[in-house]
Amino acid sequence: MYLVAIAWMYVVVMMSVAEATAPNGTVLGSIVTFFLYGVLPCVILMYLMGTPMRRRAIRAKEKAELEQLRAQVAASGQPDAGSEAPADAVSAVRKEV
Repeated sequence: MYLVAIAWMYVVVMMSVAEATAPNGTVLGSIVTFFLYGVLPCVILMYLMGTPMRRRAIRAKEKAELEQLRAQVAASGQPDAGSEAPADAVSAVRKEV
């Protein structure tokens, strides 16, 4: 991935130099060529190609945080780590007599 970006930036630099040194070329045209043909497409490409790596890093971080939280709960010895007993999920039902 980086090799293609480096090669493309080399081509763009050569295009910019040719633009600046051409008889009817300008330095402003060279700068525009460099940014519009080189920097902008490479930034977009690197961002899109890096998306899977960012997702994996986020998932790994979340997994590590979850494991750390589970370890803290297991070390405390109490399911809710509070001073009161946890309440039942289902409330008691009274029977009418």
